[in-house]
Amino acid sequence: MDAVIFDLDGVLVDSERIWDEVRRTVVAEHGGTWREEATRAQQGMSTPEWARYLVEELGARLTPPEIATLVVKRMAARYAEEPPVIPGAVEVVRAVAKRWPVAIASSSPVILIKGFLDVTGLPVGAAVSSEQVGAGKPAPDVYLRAAELLGVPPGECAAVEDTTNGLRSALAAGMAVYAVPNPHFPPDPEVLKQATAVVEKITDLPGAFRAN
Repeated sequence: MDAVIFDLDGVLVDSERIWDEVRRTVVAEHGGTWREEATRAQQGMSTPEWARYLVEELGARLTPPEIATLVVKRMAARYAEEPPVIPGAVEVVRAVAKRWPVAIASSSPVILIKGFLDVTGLPVGAAVSSEQVGAGKPAPDVYLRAAELLGVPPGECAAVEDTTNGLRSALAAGMAVYAVPNPHFPPDPEVLKQATAVVEKITDLPGAFRAN
C-alpha cells in the first residue's frame, strides 16, 4: 500500500442523512414524489447524475441544473453552521497522512469538499469530486483520478468506503478496500465480503492497516 484514498460522506462526515433530508424536502417542495429506493440509488452519484434522477425519476418540477443548485446551496448552508465531522475522523486522517500520501475521492460537489478541508485543514494531497470526472460511483472514475493525481498506481492504493456503490467503485478501480459500513444505510453484504477488511468505526482503521 503506497497511498490511502478516503471517501468523504459517511466516512469522514456524517452527511448521508443530511443529503437525504435536503433532497427529500426539495423534491416535495417542487411536486415530486420520493420512492423507497431513492436514497440508496443516489449514493455515489455525481451532482449531474442525482440532479437528473430527482427530476426524471422522482418528478421534481425543476430543471436538473436548478435542482442541483438549490440542493447544494442548502447543503453548503448546513456545512457552514458546522460540518458534521465523524468523531475521530480528522485525527485518523492526520495519523495516516504521516505515513502515506492521502487523497479524497467523493461524490460531493467541489464546494462541499473544499468547505470540509477549509474547516479541518487536513493534509490532503488531492481531492476529487465525481462531478469532475466521467461518471459517479459505482464507476471507478473518481478513484482512478485521485490515484493519478497522487502519482500512485490504483493497485497500490487503499480506499476507505462505507456504502455499496462506494465499495463497488473502489473495487472496480482495483484498490484494496477498507469498509466502514454506514450504520444508517448498510452496504450489500455480498459487496462487503469483497473488502480487504471491515471495521466498525473510523478510529479502528489504523489497526486494520497494520493487520493487513
